[in-house]
Amino acid sequence: MSSTTLINRFARGVAVVLLGVLAACSEPTNQQSEAVVVVATQSETQRLNAWLDEQYAEQLETSPMTKTRLGDKSDYDELDDFSLAAEERDLEWLRASVAEMESEFTYADLNDDGRLSFDMWRFSLERAEAGVPYRQHGYIFGRGGPHAYLPNFLINFHRVDTVADLEAYVSRLRELDRVFAQLLERSRAASAAGIRQPRFGYDFALAEIERVTAGAPFSNSDSSPNSPLWSDLQAKTNALVDDGLLSAEDAQSLTQQIQVLLADDVLTAYNEVAAWLREDREFASEDAQGVWALPEGEAFYNYRLAQMTTVELTADEIHQIGLNEVARLQGEMDIIKQQVGFDGTLQEFFTFMREDEQFYFPNTEEGRQDYLDLNNKYLDAIALKLPEYFGRLPKAALEVRRVEAFREQAGAAQHYSAGTPDGSRPGVFYSHMSDMSTLPIFQLEDVAYHEGSPGHHMQISIQQELEDVPRFRTQYRTTAYTEGWGLYSEWLAKEMGGFEDPYSDFGRLGGEIWRAIRLVVDTGIHAKRWSEEEAVQYFLDNSPQSEGAVRSEIKRYIATPGQATAYKIGMLKIQEVRRSAEQALGEAFDIREFHDIVLGAGALPLPLLEARVDRWISDSL
Repeated sequence: MSSTTLINRFARGVAVVLLGVLAACSEPTNQQSEAVVVVATQSETQRLNAWLDEQYAEQLETSPMTKTRLGDKSDYDELDDFSLAAEERDLEWLRASVAEMESEFTYADLNDDGRLSFDMWRFSLERAEAGVPYRQHGYIFGRGGPHAYLPNFLINFHRVDTVADLEAYVSRLRELDRVFAQLLERSRAASAAGIRQPRFGYDFALAEIERVTAGAPFSNSDSSPNSPLWSDLQAKTNALVDDGLLSAEDAQSLTQQIQVLLADDVLTAYNEVAAWLREDREFASEDAQGVWALPEGEAFYNYRLAQMTTVELTADEIHQIGLNEVARLQGEMDIIKQQVGFDGTLQEFFTFMREDEQFYFPNTEEGRQDYLDLNNKYLDAIALKLPEYFGRLPKAALEVRRVEAFREQAGAAQHYSAGTPDGSRPGVFYSHMSDMSTLPIFQLEDVAYHEGSPGHHMQISIQQELEDVPRFRTQYRTTAYTEGWGLYSEWLAKEMGGFEDPYSDFGRLGGEIWRAIRLVVDTGIHAKRWSEEEAVQYFLDNSPQSEGAVRSEIKRYIATPGQATAYKIGMLKIQEVRRSAEQALGEAFDIREFHDIVLGAGALPLPLLEARVDRWISDSL
């Protein structure tokens, strides 16, 4: 019998004894009976929480990289096991874990939050099981694949505070060939099964590899600039020397070893990936087709929609929701067009907004800095109003940065990277700034709220800082909740006093219609067999987005089916449960309390979020 089982049975025994003592004291009143129930449910829930924390700690042992992201330096010299066998072991472990939970804990004896944890742990298994038939359908070496995110991980997540940390960094570099070999094996198997990304995905990956391996010490030319990895390693080594933790002589010896490692083993690993990409590219379709063209493509897309939205909606239903929302939002956009005195059609106004120079910073270093400064200005202003709308506030800091050159792509989506739970690494809002014509000023304010506060930074930081839930819930992610909150935050920021400039308010509507369009074009591409050009044209006809950004977006939707539908579906659900609360509670509705309920349990699947808000409404009446 495991120690966990013994502890669980002991805790259950304590609860039984406590109930017996309470019962023996006197004839129970209604209040006493309710107190007994509360004690029992709290005891069972505490027991479950302790067990789930043990399970999550055990699960983390299989992912050194996740531990690093969380600020834990154990297994700091290892990268994850990306083999199919490791994935199967992880699934078997989760099956056993859920089976143990269902046998060791009585669902009816848990309180509401305990049941929520129980449901989420079981839901994680259901998600994993649903993906088993489609393990080959993900495009591994596509845009932003391991060839790009592993260097990003080492540069931005692997902190070097000691010589041991630097040695661990070097050990992880030595592991790249093993990781790439595992992923190449899986990629070759998928290709043999007829599962290939469109040709542009190969081109993206090859271009990213070229950027990672450009410059010294990968290049033989002495005049080459330093490569991203080499620059990072030099900076981290020099910092140790400056702090007196490493002698100049030892630093020189170590950097010489690192140079050889990069120019030899690391470059060889990258060259093998690039060679396979060039070889397999010849068999890929030049037409950017949706996943309907893949084996079991329709079933795979339905699975992706369910995973991304966490609700039961068909592709046709999502497509129609998108069409309806596009029509509604265009009506609101037309009002602003009239407000600013533009004489022309809405489509002509879109063209004006895309092309007029007043809406763009210059494509210079000064223009890029102005863009970053304006983001910080809006975020600082909205931060002052947060206490009026939220009880819980994040402790973690937020930074706005340009994406590193080796992974920067013109027109690519701006994004947020979470900090560590302890605040030692801040949350970062990243912007692709190589082409400033893809970053309109009228949408800057909207994106800042989505990626920063009250959007991703606030939601994810609060989640990571939760102390009254099992630890796995502080890291649990569902796309519909996370991105739905980001989009809801854009809408909420208007209520909070943002978007005073009508062009910025038009940008807000442009951001929302962008997500509504995603419902139409994602389902159009993958379920209705739209061509890439059909999707691009629909996007351009119905939004003010620049063509460069639109083309980048459409390629993203083709490469990651279903993900783009999560934003609007999630936002609509959060708005729906808020309306329900406002109608039920009337003047007693407290916006701060509502937001704390939504943010205070982690990133829930949408049905579980709705049930949580419903319980809060019932308890508040």
